[in-house]
Amino acid sequence: FQGTLDQTTPLSYAYIEGVLKAELEKDGKTLEDIFTHIEKSPLASASIAQVHAATLKNGDAVVLKVQKPNVGTVIQTDLGVLYGVSKVFEWLTPSVKFASLAPIVDEIRLRMMDETNFIKEAHNIEEFQRFLAKTHNTQVVAPQVYPEFSTQKVLVMQRLYGVSMVDVDAMRRYCKDPAQVMADTLNTWFASLMLS
Repeated sequence: FQGTLDQTTPLSYAYIEGVLKAELEKDGKTLEDIFTHIEKSPLASASIAQVHAATLKNGDAVVLKVQKPNVGTVIQTDLGVLYGVSKVFEWLTPSVKFASLAPIVDEIRLRMMDETNFIKEAHNIEEFQRFLAKTHNTQVVAPQVYPEFSTQKVLVMQRLYGVSMVDVDAMRRYCKDPAQVMADTLNTWFASLMLS
């Protein structure tokens, strides 16, 4: 199941490069002025974006999160239809109206649309970093965002190395107590929601 969330068919590098050029080549700057290297093979390809490793001119290792085509339209259409179906279902089956399916679907749609705005995502990451600093939390880390190279469709962040938290065997190679790491992470996330 996790693989269906994290991995989709990758887009060609030609498409990714086209988005990068359209989004980042401004004021006479080219991709070559910003990056010394961009990996053509993606690190990951999910439903909303594809991620490539790169190196900035200053030597920083980064990842480029590049939005896939028509993501906003697909989300609006698919969840708009689901919203309509849930309204009809509630109308046809008044006994399930208490579940308020339509507002739940609408909330999911709004949150997923937020996922397509990488400027908002960059802001959320920076807000989370401020939370970590304010609470002196050193158990969790968030990547540095490079706002000067980030747009609504491209997010440039510090490359962090690690393993998936759903891969317990891999986690055991790096920490003594994977369950504690998961608990610390979830507690930090919940605290950030409550205190933000």
